[in-house]
Amino acid sequence: MQPKSVAVVGAAETTRLGKIPDVSVIGLHADAALNAMKDAGLKPSDIDGVATAGISPVELAHYLGITPTYADGTSVGGCSFMLHVRHAAAAINAGLCKTVLITHGESGRSRVGAGGFGRAPSSLMGQFEMPYGVTSPPTMFTIPVLRYMKTHGVTEEDLATVAVIQREWAARNPRASFKDPITVDDVLNSPMIAWPFRMLMCCLVTDGGGALILTSAERAKDFPQKPVYILGTGESVETPMVSQMEDFNSSKAFRVSGKKAFDEAGIQHADVDHLMIYDAFAHLPLYGLEDLGFVKPGEAKDFIRERNTAIGGKLPMNTNGGGLSYMHSGMYGMYALQESVRQMRGTAAAQVEGAKISVSHGVGGMFAASGTVIFTNEK
Repeated sequence: MQPKSVAVVGAAETTRLGKIPDVSVIGLHADAALNAMKDAGLKPSDIDGVATAGISPVELAHYLGITPTYADGTSVGGCSFMLHVRHAAAAINAGLCKTVLITHGESGRSRVGAGGFGRAPSSLMGQFEMPYGVTSPPTMFTIPVLRYMKTHGVTEEDLATVAVIQREWAARNPRASFKDPITVDDVLNSPMIAWPFRMLMCCLVTDGGGALILTSAERAKDFPQKPVYILGTGESVETPMVSQMEDFNSSKAFRVSGKKAFDEAGIQHADVDHLMIYDAFAHLPLYGLEDLGFVKPGEAKDFIRERNTAIGGKLPMNTNGGGLSYMHSGMYGMYALQESVRQMRGTAAAQVEGAKISVSHGVGGMFAASGTVIFTNEK
């Protein structure tokens, strides 16, 4: 992709976030979509491309009255929306469409019109992991985490520190689900979920969603909001079974996706002003910092403990409060993208002064997939 050839011109989350017992999944998609269209000054008839995960793009287009010339139903877990951004940019550059709407909506907490979590017994996971008790995210992610902790000397306190710092960011965000300060002791004294994860090391379970609208950079200047340009993108997948990762200490999908995005953007790590790393659990920012190349293997715990990612640090990270304190309806990637866009627009609740480049990095499944999008507000 040619850097800065495509821009985000519309971005919004659902009107409400957290607990929304009176809105279905498709309703959340629509709410976010209409909010994003209002943000961009568009109506459904102006949209000719749709992308979504969790529901079918066919359902989305019909529900909103859109007749697209481009549709993307890529669904690889929480980072699906990073891949949608990448695919939409390619489609716009290829002339397949002009204006793409990407939506997310989940009734993760209230379960209004939500599907189940079951895995088919015939699937690889159903055959080779589930019979041994590896059945849910906390029991899946513990497999690589325990090896990673042993290899790099990572302690429970290190994992707790991730949650503490993200809560500090959340305290500055009026829309965050949890804003009260917490300490390392608070995290370590919270209920055990699955060793080594305590409750406050695990993501929230909420209702909500968000939507983005992309168009060519050439057209972007005609929209009401400040354009946020796509500088670089990457994606990759590794394995549907966490037990079959190439290396429990590192995500191959993270490394491939991140490198592709940085190479495409033509930037160095020192150029990055703001970072979003999907944090369904407290270990993910550690893996992300290392696999994206911001620090060397084993150094992420010290980097965070020294408050480099905290308020006033040299690499502000997860400034909305993250999946641990802001929102996590199931597929968190959209919320990370939204915060990157807000930071680039200069409208974030905890705005990083002078930020010009933001990296938004997502995970799908248990290190199964990854997507990376690099944004800039400079043309």
